[in-house]
Amino acid sequence: MTSLPLSDSGKTWNALVLGRAGLDLYPQPDGGKTIDADGFSADMGGSGGNIAVAMSQAGSKVALLSAVSEDTVGHFVRQRLAQYQVSDAFLQVSLGSSRTSLALAEVRPTDCEVVIYRNDAADLQLQLTDAMKHAVTQSDNLVVTGTALISEPSRTTTLELMLHAKRHHCHVWLDLDYRPWNWPDLQTTRAIYSLAAEHAHVVVGNEEEFAVLTDELDLYIKQASLPSKGQTILLKRGGHGASLFTQDQRLDTGVYPVKSLKPYGAGDAFLGNLVHHYSGHEDWQAAMSCGSAAAAIVVSQRGCASAMPSPEQITLMQQSIAMTPAANWR
Repeated sequence: MTSLPLSDSGKTWNALVLGRAGLDLYPQPDGGKTIDADGFSADMGGSGGNIAVAMSQAGSKVALLSAVSEDTVGHFVRQRLAQYQVSDAFLQVSLGSSRTSLALAEVRPTDCEVVIYRNDAADLQLQLTDAMKHAVTQSDNLVVTGTALISEPSRTTTLELMLHAKRHHCHVWLDLDYRPWNWPDLQTTRAIYSLAAEHAHVVVGNEEEFAVLTDELDLYIKQASLPSKGQTILLKRGGHGASLFTQDQRLDTGVYPVKSLKPYGAGDAFLGNLVHHYSGHEDWQAAMSCGSAAAAIVVSQRGCASAMPSPEQITLMQQSIAMTPAANWR
């Protein structure tokens, strides 16, 4: 087995990302509706895969924890992970009827329909292994996407790995990534998400996603950032930027205004780059600026994984476009 280079901390991995990776198809020409498509272009997508690629493009040593089907679509995902230098060392193959997820995503700035096929999804068959548990002890970060919590065995695998990571000083990030059509009711969703949030150092989401956790977001933020709990809350606010709440500070940032080609992929680019840059310097302001620049670049291009920017592209964005003024949340 080939030995792997170490992260700056001396660990094997800068990050492990747990979540879905699949095939995205984009109707052509750009700007059209799926029903009128002349053809489709393809890319790898899925929140887990996108975040992993974003981190790899930024310079992190990263592996994806997921499962794919043993078919052409699963092989496509493996090929793209290799192309973007994301390790598939822990990528499982789900046999039987399970299939790698597929998304049809229109390339339109507004009235943009995205249809995700998740019936009997392969990634939700993810099983906990000793190799994964050991990998967590050799990683600086574990980034978890909420779609991994939808059903068993992925749900238990995710929760147990989060707890294991926290016990072994691996920084745990929970991206709520809430998709209502995947859940039976709010009560069930809240119970599972609340349990996952208890295992996280940082919880990330927009207001709609945080509404799954609590009916009183202000109070939730205050309690999460108490010294006794010490969590960080990162509230994504779309075109209004983002707000960060820690035990010691509150930080509001704006966005880099660009002409948007499509609305999706920004959150994954933002989080992947934020984790990478914060882990290297522990500077929230700089990390959020890099994440915001990455998000702006991704929404101005077709695709998700293939649109994740290089450090040079992020620097150019920061130097050429002024960020909008930060708007306070409440």
